[in-house]
Amino acid sequence: MTTRDLWHPAHRRGSAFRAPVALDRLTAASKGVLDTLRAWNKRARERAQLGGLDDRMLRDIGITRTDALFLSSKPFWKE
Repeated sequence: MTTRDLWHPAHRRGSAFRAPVALDRLTAASKGVLDTLRAWNKRARERAQLGGLDDRMLRDIGITRTDALFLSSKPFWKE
């Protein structure tokens, strides 16, 4: 067997099985990143809306102005 024969697909069976696994892992990782970015975006929008509510609306949902200011000032990456 020469070195050239090692590049033949028959000798690379292991890599044929690793490619789908690597692709699955990459897909799962990218899905996780996108899910996190979506959650952060949603949280940032909700906090901005909460900060814009007037006192009557805050009473309707059962929180005080102080609570609203505290919650709306939290960074988007913190729950």
